[in-house]
Amino acid sequence: MARAGAPKPRVGPSPKLRGAALPLWSGRADVVEWAKGRLDELVTLNATSVELVVLGRQRDATSVEVTRSPGAPSDADLTQIIQAASERGLTVLLLPILELTQVSDGDWRGTLRPADRERWWASYERFVLGYAELAQRAGVQWLGIGSELGSTEGWRDRWYHLISETRRRFAGKLFYSANWDHYTAVSFWPRLDAIGISSYFTLAAGDDDSTAAMAQRWRGAQIALARYADGLRLPLLLTEVGIPSRDGAARAPWDYTREGPVDLEEQRRAFAALAASFIGRPILGVLVWELASDGGIADAGYSPRGKPAWCALARWWRAASPCPSP
Repeated sequence: MARAGAPKPRVGPSPKLRGAALPLWSGRADVVEWAKGRLDELVTLNATSVELVVLGRQRDATSVEVTRSPGAPSDADLTQIIQAASERGLTVLLLPILELTQVSDGDWRGTLRPADRERWWASYERFVLGYAELAQRAGVQWLGIGSELGSTEGWRDRWYHLISETRRRFAGKLFYSANWDHYTAVSFWPRLDAIGISSYFTLAAGDDDSTAAMAQRWRGAQIALARYADGLRLPLLLTEVGIPSRDGAARAPWDYTREGPVDLEEQRRAFAALAASFIGRPILGVLVWELASDGGIADAGYSPRGKPAWCALARWWRAASPCPSP
């Protein structure tokens, strides 16, 4: 703990698009009113944006049929949530992602190997284009065409086709969210409006690394991303920036299965480190993962709600209150 009167760590510039991801797959009947509450919390943080995440699913890595999750909001409910975000002055990013309902060892959405590639691709296109049409009707500003589909990222012609069909239906800006360790394999960046990164970089060598040590790692990751983005003349969106509030999580922020005691300070240091090291351009946006969970001091998950990490974000984003409580 800093001594009384000690200067607070510096913070870098606030991202232009700053906010959080709001996963919408709980199936709750009151999803519109619940989402409005989360949007109000973002406003108290001086956020400018919200990333609404909707879920598609397929049976396993070899399946050829992509469908919307049964818990996904109806088009009518999703449209109301988008409108509520717009009324609060928030830029809306809509991101459809996939999950597997049956997972073999080593499989996830990054290792898809459909038994019939053409059938799978036609099904995936229908899934994305349905959301493209809704996004256009509802006034969404940014639309994601996929997330972390690593094994497909070299299928350039198919992705080019999807991007062309999406642009016929949606007049806003397009992005894709690549895994932090796989973004150079994406073959279709030049056809998009931004590079999206699921940003779960290793931030620590041990369980109790300082904010300064984490900031050094954050800055190195940002510089590498910036060089890559500058080469493509595209801005960057950190579409997922998250760390569980669990001891040692900064060594592997992507590992949501990690066991161990709750560590609120490690999560706070990770966000304070990003704030201290933030380089600004070409990083256009930072979306924190996630606001769907309730959070609180007993929670070891990713949500910053009701935790010291919330205060770190409030300070970075220059909220009117230094630590508004959700």
